[in-house]
Amino acid sequence: MSDLEKLEDLAKKVRIDVLEMTSNAGSGHPGGSMSCVDILVTLYFKILNHKPDYPNGEDRDRFILSKGHAAPALYSVLALRGYISHGDLLGLRSFGSILQGHPDRKLPGVEVSTGSLGQGLSIATGVALSAKMDHKNYYTYVLLGDGECDEGQIWEAAMFASHHKLDNLIAIVDRNKYQIDDLTENVVSLEPFAQKWKSFGWCVFEVDGNNINELLNCFDQIKPILGKPKVIIAHTIKGKGINFMEGCNAYHGKCLTKDECIQACKQLR
Repeated sequence: MSDLEKLEDLAKKVRIDVLEMTSNAGSGHPGGSMSCVDILVTLYFKILNHKPDYPNGEDRDRFILSKGHAAPALYSVLALRGYISHGDLLGLRSFGSILQGHPDRKLPGVEVSTGSLGQGLSIATGVALSAKMDHKNYYTYVLLGDGECDEGQIWEAAMFASHHKLDNLIAIVDRNKYQIDDLTENVVSLEPFAQKWKSFGWCVFEVDGNNINELLNCFDQIKPILGKPKVIIAHTIKGKGINFMEGCNAYHGKCLTKDECIQACKQLR
């Protein structure tokens, strides 16, 4: 099995975890978790400089999940990388569990408590600026939802990052085209999305965010660019991997029944 095939197999395992976790909890956000799985697998298994047995290492790359409702996907990846026990996953959202509905920094591997949409990029710019001021070489990565790019705070942070030439900052937008209410273009149109980022002084790449090979190539190209912050617009499919979930916004915050979950997981095995 090639490295790419191993990563794709891991992505299937994460998607199964997401479905089983949210179905067992009876709550959560499976649609937007499924869309960003390939991005998280690529980051945690190939791109990030991190050590699960030393989660607070000073020179580690920082990752911030700004779209905190996609926590199930992050939790699965953290378990597969050894930050937490895989057995903890089915405790998602249950009383006394370490796995809350949104990431909490008490959990190993979680840098910032997130979930208030629009704040993650501001936090990431502060972390990246700190690295510059302290002459550290780590990168800061932040995963945004496209719906949260309606928030004015996103664009304030974008101006700040460009002004300070934070080339150690890489944002990834999970561009699955939906937010809780409807298509993003029906709520508040983001297009021309790439041109907006460019006009704010960012280096912009666009990729198929559900294609791990494209993501790997993109990260290889984007990291060496100096003098400006970088953003990857990752075009994804909400509910990716399950035929009746793909592109269906009903599963933004709706979980599968136990029987539906069993049938869906068969598609991934």
